[in-house]
Amino acid sequence: MTCRTNRLMTILRVAPFLFALNTSSHAMAVDEKGQPPVAAPISAATSIHSLASNMKVGDIVFIRVSAKPFREVASATNSWTNHVGIVIDTSGEEPKIGESTFPLSRTTTLTKFVARSEHGRVAVARPETELSTAQKQLVYLAASRRSGILYDTGFDIHSHRQFCSRYVREVLNEATGVNIGEIETFSTLLTHRPETDLGFWKVWYFGHIPWERETVTPASLLA
Repeated sequence: MTCRTNRLMTILRVAPFLFALNTSSHAMAVDEKGQPPVAAPISAATSIHSLASNMKVGDIVFIRVSAKPFREVASATNSWTNHVGIVIDTSGEEPKIGESTFPLSRTTTLTKFVARSEHGRVAVARPETELSTAQKQLVYLAASRRSGILYDTGFDIHSHRQFCSRYVREVLNEATGVNIGEIETFSTLLTHRPETDLGFWKVWYFGHIPWERETVTPASLLA
């Protein structure tokens, strides 16, 4: 599994096309974990509209929503991001983002997607090899097939429902044949963060954390 994943990622490696937007809609460069470089000056001001005008189908958009369960996801994965979507259409006034969210997977505009992020923070990862016209069409079709699916609050990659990082991973894979992110069990995931407070997750799973359940996280996709 590891060798296969590494080989695929060299074919379509995610390049560091990343931005962090504050509430005044100015951007600065960030590293692969979404953290600003130490003492880095703010780059040329980039408004959300300017960012939108440069986006392409297949771009992966990361944000941080403030709801308690998602903050716990960020904490458990040692990442600022806890929600992700994918650009599926750029033909209109602004890019359309496909996402799995509560209660149903859907399409929304970039502006509305970023508006839900804490302090307006956003990161965008772009495949180094631009998608072909056919692949861009497949991204749209793959997202359309997943529209209206109930959100999976159990974060089970094998369930009949959806959650954000699984949705993005599957849409990109269906369109390009490439897998991003790492599928891992809850046991592996939480072992990496031994300091994680398991109290919330015990309550979330009614007293029994499904340690062998497989999942994929926004942090894994960003990494």
